Amino acid sequence: MDQILKEIQTSQRIIVKVGTSTLTYDTGKLNLKRIECLVRVLSDLKNEGRQIILVTSGAIGVGVGKLGLRQRPKTTQEKQAVAAVGQCELMHLYDKLFSEYGHIVAQVLLTKDVVEEAHRKRNAINTFNTLLELGIIPIVNENDTVAVEEIEFGDNDTLSAVVGALVNADLLVILSDIDGLYNADPRIDSSAKIIPVVEEITEEIKKLAGGAGSNRGTGGMATKISAAEIACKAGVNMIIANGEDPRILYEIFEGKQVGTLFLKEGQHIVRQLKEIV
Repeated sequence: MDQILKEIQTSQRIIVKVGTSTLTYDTGKLNLKRIECLVRVLSDLKNEGRQIILVTSGAIGVGVGKLGLRQRPKTTQEKQAVAAVGQCELMHLYDKLFSEYGHIVAQVLLTKDVVEEAHRKRNAINTFNTLLELGIIPIVNENDTVAVEEIEFGDNDTLSAVVGALVNADLLVILSDIDGLYNADPRIDSSAKIIPVVEEITEEIKKLAGGAGSNRGTGGMATKISAAEIACKAGVNMIIANGEDPRILYEIFEGKQVGTLFLKEGQHIVRQLKEIV
């Protein structure tokens, strides 16, 4: 396990995904203190020489708060309109905060058809690689303003894993309002414990996923398990951790065991062989 944690510690190409529940208060308004902390930590990690991609939820949630709506819109047209407002607000804030630490950001909005069509997929990969080579931090979100059911990812957990596969990331960290994957539902079982390492995503693991997430986001543990399947098959290690304090990222890169680590395919076999030897 020490060897795996060391590999995580030395990861160079990193994707960090943050959910709406991490970025906003229950009111839907932005949690500025947390976002400022997140940007500072990511800037610091980039200063170490790492390449950073931020996958951010929150466009619809922020749009709801900006427009003073009482609840999340239900129709596609309303969601797209609210997302258009919220996306502007999000990127304005990220650009402002990252620039204070001397870093340039770029907005990348994706829909599923982009990664399913070979020519457009290659263009997306080239864009990501060029941005990273130029030292720019890509900030990625689903293009909610134009996405319809046929071309939407549906949740940014899946999107972050797809991006991880596209760019051959070393590590995907999903920051959420949960500490990791539990062996039982902690809301009804006080003895539930976090599973520190998932070596293989089995049917049993999928059954532990439970239902949807908060009323401000679209994801829950089920979408994170699906994301782990995509990431691990693509050779990307993935960690689910609590994003209440973004400084938890420092603990990950100090080699500490944080949240739940999903091992990329083949990693658990290597681990078993080393233990035998």
